[in-house]
Amino acid sequence: MAVENVPARIGKSVVIRGEVKGSEDLFIDGRIEGTVSLSESRLTIGPNAVVAADLTARDVLILGQVQGNIQAGGRVELRAGCQVIGDVHAMRLAIEDNAVFRGKVDLTQGAAAPPSGKPGEAARATEGEVAAAGGLFQS
Repeated sequence: MAVENVPARIGKSVVIRGEVKGSEDLFIDGRIEGTVSLSESRLTIGPNAVVAADLTARDVLILGQVQGNIQAGGRVELRAGCQVIGDVHAMRLAIEDNAVFRGKVDLTQGAAAPPSGKPGEAARATEGEVAAAGGLFQS
């Protein structure tokens, strides 16, 4: 019986220095230094992970520690207990209570212009989404 949709896994004891690339979902629970590129896949940073890398993926879920910029074509989710130091560029961002985030947020990547075309509307939506998430937000 073949198991589908099970992400590749980098375990707690694994240390990688360099570039990680792929086209399948990936769960990282070890230590990564460098870059991680999964442009069409989901990247999960596990609760034991210590990542010093720039991350690029379709969707990014963070439970552990990340120092580096995050770029997602879809959603970035910062769960309670995680620590992120770096900028986030994505279409959507969710920050849970007790998540630590220090960096800048750009939620306009690839987004269409606001229907009314008024400048600043996207910025207000960004502030509202971050405030609604209820997490710690520092710039």
